[in-house]
Amino acid sequence: MWQQAWASIRDSLPIAQWGPDYTTTTLRRDATAGLTVGAMLIPQAMAYAVIAGMPPIYGLYAGLVPLLTYPLFGTSRQLAIGPVAIDMLIVGAGVGALAQGGTERYAALAILLTAMVGAVQVLMGAMRLGFVASLLSRPVIAGLTAAASLIIAFSQLGNLLGVELGRSQYVHVLLWDAVQHAGQTHPLTLGVGLGCIGLLLGLSKWAPRVPGPLVVVVGGTAASWGFGFAQQGVAVIGSVPTGLPSPAVWSVRLTDLNALFPVAVTLALVQFMKDVSLGRIFAKRHGYSINPNQELIGIGAGNVAGSLFQGIPASGSFSRSAVNDQAGAASPLANAFAAGVIALTLLFLTPLFYYLPMPVLAAIIIVSGMGLIDLRELRSLFRARRRDGYIALFTAGCTLFIGIQEGILLGIGASLVAVLFRMSRPNVAELGHVPGTRRFRDLDRFEQALRLENIMVLRVDAAFSFANAEYLHTFILEKSAHEGRPVGHVVMDGSSINSLDATATDALFSVAERLVEEDIELHLAGLVGPVRETVRRAGLHALLGEEHFHLTPYHAVASILERADAEDGTNRLAEYLDKTGPEERAPTPKAT
Repeated sequence: MWQQAWASIRDSLPIAQWGPDYTTTTLRRDATAGLTVGAMLIPQAMAYAVIAGMPPIYGLYAGLVPLLTYPLFGTSRQLAIGPVAIDMLIVGAGVGALAQGGTERYAALAILLTAMVGAVQVLMGAMRLGFVASLLSRPVIAGLTAAASLIIAFSQLGNLLGVELGRSQYVHVLLWDAVQHAGQTHPLTLGVGLGCIGLLLGLSKWAPRVPGPLVVVVGGTAASWGFGFAQQGVAVIGSVPTGLPSPAVWSVRLTDLNALFPVAVTLALVQFMKDVSLGRIFAKRHGYSINPNQELIGIGAGNVAGSLFQGIPASGSFSRSAVNDQAGAASPLANAFAAGVIALTLLFLTPLFYYLPMPVLAAIIIVSGMGLIDLRELRSLFRARRRDGYIALFTAGCTLFIGIQEGILLGIGASLVAVLFRMSRPNVAELGHVPGTRRFRDLDRFEQALRLENIMVLRVDAAFSFANAEYLHTFILEKSAHEGRPVGHVVMDGSSINSLDATATDALFSVAERLVEEDIELHLAGLVGPVRETVRRAGLHALLGEEHFHLTPYHAVASILERADAEDGTNRLAEYLDKTGPEERAPTPKAT
């Protein structure tokens, strides 16, 4: 009984798996990593809150409770939790459509959205729905990230120029607004911002281990205080509340829930897909595995708990996770030490942020946003499959000019259309006989393979369905017409078919009927027992006849030739058998 209870605890609380083996050495590694990431998180959290349209203090709140919750439920040992730029962009787009930025209602909706995102993630994890995130394919994520990076960067043009610009999730609107107000640019504000951008870029290139955001925050704040930037017209953060966040009561309205639900689902999936991808990178590097469903629960629980203390959405950050790993993080507990840094900041250091210039935060956001653009990933997609590259560009374009949620949905739609297209037009290989063996190989890839007269041997590299039944029928007829040879028999190598459902069986039945109408006999070879039984029950045996089912393509061809010899008195079977043998020599592929 106790063993069962302990097993249940271990499954639901990953900390119970690594906790018993926790040592003082591991503690020192986690503490070092946590303190490093915590120092990096302070300026980033404040800057990213601005992207969401929230006061900077809410970014610090988001870097507190979720970081204490994730170690209990999460399975990644190097993932660094906290506010993330792309998440904040989705928050700003979703909440901005319902309330005016800077208002109490806006903040209340953002906190409610955080709770909804967490609830969706926990529910998905409990229902073992981690596979749903596969809808966000690699091209969709790449396109979304590229577009989001541009929106994030351009959203800070107002703070960089020192002018009041409207909020928007559309790049062209942001650019046009900036152009119209370019004449009102505040020179000192622009100078501070550009100087910080240059410093951040320089540090990242020549001193990557130096926490650039922290350097510009400390330096910018000191310069602002010393030279009186506020008195010269440079916008500063101003008063920042001191102390830990107080418990928050969700402001729940049915209309708000309905309006925020699509945003919550979108953000839940984006966070999960990103976190699992990051988690798998570090898990592979360090020789352990992560549980996607448990990750959903870990991130979700952190968001729900964070929303109870005025937190905005938190998830894994690539840059901070990389630093966390480099600093020696050995368990999720490193996040707790980072939370400790945030707690000390909230308790004692927030008055120091009064003079922090807004262009400094804008510089941090712009540099981090542009850093999300991964041109190598886009080139990789085009090299691997050109269609995937176009899907990424399509997703990026829709996100930039139509909307973030719309871009994600249209990108998913484009991916599904591409999948359906590939299913409807699968790769069909015509096989030829390899002399001296009983093997059949792709005629386009193996020089030794020989085409058989009046017999077409095919292998379909896809599952049978109604989507590709017509294509298969057309392929056979067009192939025969193009090569100018009559085809009386088609042998389908079904050795790779593991199962057939009702739809696939009907599709196969349709192909057989269409070929019968064309006076072409269909033969099936290599079907495993369960599949053969399925087609038997479906009536395909009755349509074709038992003699049309064979052990291998070799046996199918031999049977066809034997019947032909009996009908016209020829001796083609003997000639064919002379070219085969029991030996199974592996053919050599054509040079590519």
